[in-house]
Amino acid sequence: MKLILVRHGETLLNRENRVQGITDTELSDYGRMQADKLAESLKGEQIERIVSSPLRRAYETAKAISKFHGAAIETDRDLQEMNHGDFENLTIQELKEKHVSVLRQWDHDPASVVMPNGESLHDLQRRAWRAISGISENAGSAVVVTHNMTIRTIICKIQNMDMLHIRGMHVDLASKTLVEFKFGKGAIVILNDTSHLKET
Repeated sequence: MKLILVRHGETLLNRENRVQGITDTELSDYGRMQADKLAESLKGEQIERIVSSPLRRAYETAKAISKFHGAAIETDRDLQEMNHGDFENLTIQELKEKHVSVLRQWDHDPASVVMPNGESLHDLQRRAWRAISGISENAGSAVVVTHNMTIRTIICKIQNMDMLHIRGMHVDLASKTLVEFKFGKGAIVILNDTSHLKET
């Protein structure tokens, strides 16, 4: 089974370096261009299912991909981004000024952090993996359109990595990561491919 993990294109909150989380923002004009280029790079792929986070930035990206494929877009709330609770919409600078102790803990042991009125990485990984497990059992090939931290926790699960390593991982906007599942186990074939964005 082939699974392509896609991160959505840019939003204005991405550009402003704000914590986005479950805040439901749409793509910027630049993000739509990224989504179109990503979709072009996938148009020759055999895709049986397209499953998206219901958040608009992911769903818009999935719509761009679906133009080249007959599969209807399915949504799954388990694929939403991490709920950052009280930190939603704050800039990184605001976090540094007001929540330095949490940031310090995030830097040293991210898996131990529970966002105030939000989630932990373990919470996110549990629900994200529930979605991936269901998709991998019921499709020969699928595109999953989701979010930065969501993809990182999925990669940690596939690689059997401690989530301490999540801070050293990059999942860029409008990137794609190819995973192959055999006998219930996944292997990363291509990680964080952004070659389709070279000219943007």
